[in-house]
Formats: sequence, C-alpha cells, structure tokens
Amino acid sequence: MASIDELWLVDFGNPYPGEPASHRPALIIGPPPTFGTGFPFVIVVPLTTTYRRLSLHVEVEPTPHTGLDRTSFIQCELIRSINRSRLVRRLGLVAPDISHQVRRIVRTLLDY
Repeated sequence: MASIDELWLVDFGNPYPGEPASHRPALIIGPPPTFGTGFPFVIVVPLTTTYRRLSLHVEVEPTPHTGLDRTSFIQCELIRSINRSRLVRRLGLVAPDISHQVRRIVRTLLDY
C-alpha cells in the first residue's frame, strides 16, 4: 500500500485546464499511517518534467531509488486527494531532504 514519501505512477484521468493529466508520477504526502490501510484516499502532489523556474517546485533527479527516468519537479501547488484506485504502480522513494523541502512549501502554502 502507498506510504508517505513514495513516488507512484498515478492515473489522473481527464483534467481541467492547468491540472495534471493522464498517467504521471506523484508524491504521496498523506494521510499518515494512523488513518489505517482501509482509508480510501491518498493525498498526492503531481510531478512534471517541465522546468518552470518556480520556487514552489522541488527538483527530483532520476535514480534507481526514485524510479524516475527523467529529471522531474514536484508541483507543490497542485496538492490533491485521490482515490487509491488511481494508483497504478510504485516507482520509488524521495530522499529525506526532498521530503523536507516539500513539507516546508506545503506548510507555507496552506497556512492552515
């Protein structure tokens, strides 16, 4: 089952303009394990291979550990909750420093 800090290939389906589309990698950022494996949703942040020079994006290099085949960017502004059935397959895991950067940006964005 999907865990926080894992990268998964996700089926985002047909999007509205500006939203992630089709099959693309995403970082799992929630929910925490205390919700249990029966919880039907996961919170994800999609990745793009387009470098947009935005401070909200966190770069992830392609390595055997990440499972990515191209340099990608975690789009922290596009957080969304999806049904677990949209998870296609596990790709890999982000390093702790990448996870820390994403957490910092998400906290700042939500200010909740």
